[in-house]
Amino acid sequence: MNAAIEVHQLEKTFSGGSRATGGTKALDGLSFAVEEASVFGLLGPNGAGKTTAIRVLTTTLVPDSGRAAVLGRDVITDAQAVRSSIGLAGQYAAVDENLTGAENLRMVGYLNHLPRNMARRRADDLLEQFHLSDAAKRTLKTYSGGMRRRLDVAAALVARPPVLFLDEPTTGLDPQSRNDLWEVIEGLVGSGTTVLLTTQYLEEADRLAQKIAVVDHGKVIAEGTSAQLKADLGATVLEIELADPIVAGRTAELLKGVATKPPAVIGRSVDIPVDDGARVPMEALRILDQHGVAPTSFSLREPSLDDVFLSLTGRKASTEGENQ
Repeated sequence: MNAAIEVHQLEKTFSGGSRATGGTKALDGLSFAVEEASVFGLLGPNGAGKTTAIRVLTTTLVPDSGRAAVLGRDVITDAQAVRSSIGLAGQYAAVDENLTGAENLRMVGYLNHLPRNMARRRADDLLEQFHLSDAAKRTLKTYSGGMRRRLDVAAALVARPPVLFLDEPTTGLDPQSRNDLWEVIEGLVGSGTTVLLTTQYLEEADRLAQKIAVVDHGKVIAEGTSAQLKADLGATVLEIELADPIVAGRTAELLKGVATKPPAVIGRSVDIPVDDGARVPMEALRILDQHGVAPTSFSLREPSLDDVFLSLTGRKASTEGENQ
């Protein structure tokens, strides 16, 4: 398959901030490729560089070095051609609150040089698709945050772009609206659209993305399918809850020898990746009993992307937006 998006050794440093006097390095040799008609998920904690990468790929930010291309067009030397072939829904709604929902979508159509009749039809179709028809004639000042978010994503689809960038697209959406958007994305990919998705909802990447890259400190630290990333962690996760965080930390130290990857301590809980789910729990209980540690709960489960994320980055995903 051909790559719709190519990113090679992107570097970007913002002046000021940390790292002594060198500024903040948002991208540090970022590289990945996205196949046509697929969903590619970028996962990473706040400040990992996901939004900076999106800004480079959508031509709103020039990297210090490296190269990137969308549909074979360089994002720097052929920026206008790139802009004409992409849609973008960023972290924050980019719609006009003084216009109605219908007027916002029609305006996007006009700006994309759609004939007036076609722009109107497209706006009506998207309002229905995103369950906003009843609010089509209301100004956005009356919309809830979730409604604005849905309209923002709809606006990115008006011109039927072959490549769509979705930066934290379901932030602020209720579960039903989130599921509706997932179905829209799946339909788009089924009809040939390429989607690059940044998210910290790990179930979102698990459901939608054919391939995932975990980004931290501006570089890819792991890449593969959801199944491959989980398999690299271990066959099973032993989850133990203790009386308090101090005991949890002690438990992680005691059980390092039975883990395939370093145990993760989250408050009073310890998550331990293991390969032999039949044998290890008995051994773990024996070790804890020898040291007088009594768990409040003890269970085995399949590994999740959350486990992968925590194992790779050393911290949990946050639902707060990132600045860079």
